[in-house]
Amino acid sequence: MQTINKAVIPVAGLGTRLLPVTKSQPKEMLPVGRKPCVQHIVEELAVSGLGDILFITGDKKRSIENHFDVDRRLQNLLQKAGKQDRLSDLEFEEMDLNFFYTRQKRVAGLGDAVNCAEGFIEEEPFLVALGDAIIESNHQQPLIKRMTDLFAEKNPAFVIAVREVPAEDVSKYGIVDLKEEEDGNLRVRRMVEKPSPHEAPGNFAIAARYLFTPEIFEFLEKTLPGKGGEIQLTDAMQMMLKHDFEAYAVPLAEQELRHDIGTFESYFRTFLHYALQDKEYGYRVRQYLQEVMDEGN
Repeated sequence: MQTINKAVIPVAGLGTRLLPVTKSQPKEMLPVGRKPCVQHIVEELAVSGLGDILFITGDKKRSIENHFDVDRRLQNLLQKAGKQDRLSDLEFEEMDLNFFYTRQKRVAGLGDAVNCAEGFIEEEPFLVALGDAIIESNHQQPLIKRMTDLFAEKNPAFVIAVREVPAEDVSKYGIVDLKEEEDGNLRVRRMVEKPSPHEAPGNFAIAARYLFTPEIFEFLEKTLPGKGGEIQLTDAMQMMLKHDFEAYAVPLAEQELRHDIGTFESYFRTFLHYALQDKEYGYRVRQYLQEVMDEGN
């Protein structure tokens, strides 16, 4: 089984649920603690050993490309000013990664965005990491490492990350029907995009990380647009399952959390989570929140 070196990060969405803040900037560049959301994701991929990263971008997304460029002028200014602590904040620029960018010509769903990567992927297996969802892991084996290990062991068509969600929330996610095999691995039997609670095959939701073989592109080409004219990635995956392709799921461990910034509520929660963990200012944020809560009482 060949090493997985390529990753695709779709970032072309308009972020309309976060207007007006996303009118002139990508939601993926919104700060989460001290870093933009997308930097958290890129660092997760780097730690997992992936080297070539393709961003599927759209209009008004150039700031993502600018962020990952090496800014020698800024580095020199900080060096001359003796601001070594600020220089260390730019160490992410030196990550051993190759960045590539292509535009999604129309906003037509996650499936269409992934399909834009076909020329970049060629005949290699690859990872897809959603650009607005962070996986925070303190597990001894990070999520992506567990996914790639299972991918190498089983050689399936795809492996997805999953997490349990409350039954009343299943209509917000792609829900997966799973079967535990004798070796403890979870095989994917079918999936449903945003089912109602009584139609859901369970409460395991797809958790923003996917590993695919290049066969996914054949099925994306066959997938018809659904609601809003969008091509759903889950529809293509479900079609593969109906054609007897094997797929497996890796659940998030207890030491892992998924954070997303898709709505203002989830963004506020995510920002506060990382702000409270800040080594320098976290305790002050906690003090301030406590003061606000005390005043409210």
